[in-house]
Amino acid sequence: MIRQPANLIIGSALLIFIGGIALLALFWTPYEPAAIKLIAKLKPPSAQFWLGTDEFGRDVVSRLMTGAVQSMTVAILTVAFAITVGTITGLIAGYTRGLVDRILMVFSDALLAFPGTLLALGLMVISGPNKYGIILALGIAYSPSVLRVVRASVLSAREREYVEASRVIGNSEFATMFRHVLPNCTAPIVVLATSMFGWVVLAESGLSFLGLGVPPPAPTWGNMLSAARTYIEKAPWLGLAPGICISMTLLGINLLGDALRDRFDPRMEQR
Repeated sequence: MIRQPANLIIGSALLIFIGGIALLALFWTPYEPAAIKLIAKLKPPSAQFWLGTDEFGRDVVSRLMTGAVQSMTVAILTVAFAITVGTITGLIAGYTRGLVDRILMVFSDALLAFPGTLLALGLMVISGPNKYGIILALGIAYSPSVLRVVRASVLSAREREYVEASRVIGNSEFATMFRHVLPNCTAPIVVLATSMFGWVVLAESGLSFLGLGVPPPAPTWGNMLSAARTYIEKAPWLGLAPGICISMTLLGINLLGDALRDRFDPRMEQR
């Protein structure tokens, strides 16, 4: 029996837990997340309200569950967008070289000159605070990182013997690029995607905290943290609950990313 590393087990367990909560929230929550009950506002954790209620009497557990759906949806779609755009452009840049490569790299360097969250903030000002604006803004902000990783892998892969063999047997450059070069670049893409998932969750929470994320009354972990600032002394559970959820997600994805990096890096197998 193969012994799995602890970071893989713990990271997977945390992500399965958070993902399970998000899936459950699609079908059931203890209370309606947006239902206002002023008579029950700022109730501490109890048998009726497991993690208390907020300033409008809304159940914190229900809002955390629904917030998990928002965070997971934004993270998954953003990573998919960034990986798709970055992989295609990185593959084209690294394989074709020449003028196309220089143009794409200049554009990538221009985007990388701005921190990802700062670039996303600027784009959010244009698109306005909404879920799909966040996905587009963060996807554009993180695509250049994918482009550079994929390009570096392609530059190495394109010099291998199997690429020449593919050309010799008559395959087109397009077929060689996607059938032979791209599959050999999947390992760094997978590792980067896991790390990027954590970046997006943190960035989305930060944007929501600043009021540029999914607009209320839809709950997100970020806007729940933002609303909890006023009541941090009177109702500390309002800030602790979403903060713990964000921390658990980031810990899980980082542990899983470390495990995947160790699995795909042959140098780690020698230790």
